[in-house]
Amino acid sequence: MASPRERMVASAALLIRERGAQATAIADVLEHSGAPRGSAYHYFPGGRTQLLCEAIDYTADYVAAKFEKAASGADLLDGMLSFYRKNLVETDYRAGCPALAVAVEAGEPDSPAPVLDRAAATFERWNGLIAQRFVADGMPAERAKDLAVFVTASLEGAIVLARAARDIAPLDVVHRQLRRLLEAG
Repeated sequence: MASPRERMVASAALLIRERGAQATAIADVLEHSGAPRGSAYHYFPGGRTQLLCEAIDYTADYVAAKFEKAASGADLLDGMLSFYRKNLVETDYRAGCPALAVAVEAGEPDSPAPVLDRAAATFERWNGLIAQRFVADGMPAERAKDLAVFVTASLEGAIVLARAARDIAPLDVVHRQLRRLLEAG
């Protein structure tokens, strides 16, 4: 059973992926997680910024664990596309990536720099894990690094396009094209 603190972090990540960080208030996180009202500042003395940072870290860890379980680069790619396809359809195209949501909001005056830094570190971590998987599959390191960034950028872009169109087709296109790249390399 998750503690109130853990539920709050997970709830914040889920709300950010649907609403963005700016529209995710502590009151919403408390309601979504079922945590007691006074617990927010008890568990997060750094306030909303700390909670948002930990929600991005939670997201980073969650996705990294999926990457680390992949038996091959193709398995990693297939797993992530399947994961996001399912999330988009099940949430009626509301669920995106919390790290992307934070990055998109970076120009907003109320966007705290530590949260954006966490998003940047998340993408860097994911790119590193993807590149490691590609290298383990026999791909040269430099190509693996470049392709990892391309995979992340393509996947995140496809999520945005799918949400905007309320159609899974952009994910399917990106999936096919990235699979071709992997099979060719």
